[in-house]
Amino acid sequence: MAGAIVKLLVFSLLFGLVVSQVPRRERPKNREKPTQRTTKAPIIDEDDDDDDDGTASECPEPNGFFADADQCDKYYACTDGAISEKLCPDGMVFNDYDINVEKCDLPYNIDCSKRSKLQTPIPSPNCPRQNGYFGHEDVRICDKFFYCVDGHANMYTCPAGLVFNPRTGICTWADEAGRTGCSSEEVFQFTCPKVNESIAVTHPRYSDPEDCQYFYVCINGNTARRNGCKLGQVFNEKTISCDWPRNVPECADFYKDRLTDEQLEELENPKTTTPRIKKTKGTTASRRRPSRPTARRVVEEEEEEDEE
Repeated sequence: MAGAIVKLLVFSLLFGLVVSQVPRRERPKNREKPTQRTTKAPIIDEDDDDDDDGTASECPEPNGFFADADQCDKYYACTDGAISEKLCPDGMVFNDYDINVEKCDLPYNIDCSKRSKLQTPIPSPNCPRQNGYFGHEDVRICDKFFYCVDGHANMYTCPAGLVFNPRTGICTWADEAGRTGCSSEEVFQFTCPKVNESIAVTHPRYSDPEDCQYFYVCINGNTARRNGCKLGQVFNEKTISCDWPRNVPECADFYKDRLTDEQLEELENPKTTTPRIKKTKGTTASRRRPSRPTARRVVEEEEEEDEE
């Protein structure tokens, strides 16, 4: 027994000595910086007629892709100092985030304020340019837009309450889009009632007089945004929240031609089912980690070895 304890003490001392000698892992002081964005345009020697692609008299880097300084959809490819001028597909602009990647992107994702020139448009039906998102040609139609790919247009409709924003290429609130003829008052024919400042800061809600499922939120009391309740519910003007039709007399029959009484009942009181646990035949291998041998077991095993 005493011999086993001595062995444990010697082992602990040696283990501690070894651990103390292991060097600590330090963070590198100088990490490699990611590729920097650059809009510095290479200079093309136009007097050299030997090479159709042009010869670079100055490239920001021997290899890479570099944006033109003035035109957002033009860029240059440098390969071992040799330069060639390139152009993105109509409607796309060059993404200059990484000089090692040749990529054209939608203009909504790239800042072209300092190189605003673009190639001459190539229009097609419903597509002012070959690629991109564009509003409906009828300025009075605010919730529809076209997604153009290689001059082929596909029409989409924004979710209820939103309009197409040509500056961002997505559907947004009418006040955020700021389109002429597409304000909240013009689109929804609804004007927020005048209220005092204490009520205005609460963003008051009002029912949609034309549709029980929808309501208006007046941001700061004056900017209307149309919102809707989930299927099966209507807006309750008394509680200023979404509710079930049976609690709103003026909207009790709103879903009469859309949903049956059974469907409304199921939406209000969905059935809950308890998942069944499948029992597998036979035994399965345990996923529990095997327990480590305790110090007592180690000592007992060493004593048995000493006795032998």
